[in-house]
Amino acid sequence: MSPRKRVFFLSDRTGLTVEALGSSLLTQFGDVDFLRVTLPFIDTIPKAIQVVAQVNAAHQDSGERPLVFSSIVDDAVREEITKCSGLVLDVFERFIVPLEQELGMKSMHAVGKSHSVSNVKDYNHRIEAINYTLAHDDGVTHRGLEEADIVLVGVSRSGKTPTCLYMAMQFGIKAANYPLIPEDLEAMRIPPSLKPLKGKVWGLSITAERLHQIRSERRPDSRYAALDNCRYEVSAAEKLMKQAEIPYIDSTTKSIEEIATHMLHEAHLVRRVY
Repeated sequence: MSPRKRVFFLSDRTGLTVEALGSSLLTQFGDVDFLRVTLPFIDTIPKAIQVVAQVNAAHQDSGERPLVFSSIVDDAVREEITKCSGLVLDVFERFIVPLEQELGMKSMHAVGKSHSVSNVKDYNHRIEAINYTLAHDDGVTHRGLEEADIVLVGVSRSGKTPTCLYMAMQFGIKAANYPLIPEDLEAMRIPPSLKPLKGKVWGLSITAERLHQIRSERRPDSRYAALDNCRYEVSAAEKLMKQAEIPYIDSTTKSIEEIATHMLHEAHLVRRVY
């Protein structure tokens, strides 16, 4: 068996941007097993020297040249990184330099512009949305529900909470969520508190088999996790959502990113964080 391909994500800040870009590119090579290492805050030459040694050691250990995705801004630090024995894919050089040429001006070369508090408005939107979403998770409270940008409904463990948190963190969206409990399913009605917000309500569904698997990890051998109960709840929830004309998405094979982005687009929500 061939060794796992080593991949390094280097950044002078958190590494979130270069990690996201690099990981997106690597998904196009599904047959390769990647071993990923993120090294944030590489903002001095001594730190860069340590990184070069780490990359070179990985090369020597595996016998294969590592991939190195870098979003470092400082020219001297970037120059040091190029001395490593990995394949260096410099995001700054490949994107910023052509942009400078096209726009006829030099970039600011400022560290940490994308993931920092330098954009106070974006930062405040993100924090406000996260606080709101946490406070309105799983139908905990009705207070301030009218402030929600979107309200997700669905059976327990269908993916409502992680989807809401992703929308809050990535888009600055205030997302509340409500579970469809047995009483709602038996009465074939959405929770009364959501009726005034019907235009904001979206649903999540899931296959009974996947729901059974997820619930069994949490409460094995319970009625809650039983396959026949999962089949009933999923079927009843989908019937309820269709009857109430609530659009819904099957979360079984979709990532949280896909679900959130689809809802953002289809619900015409205004993104507050970039």
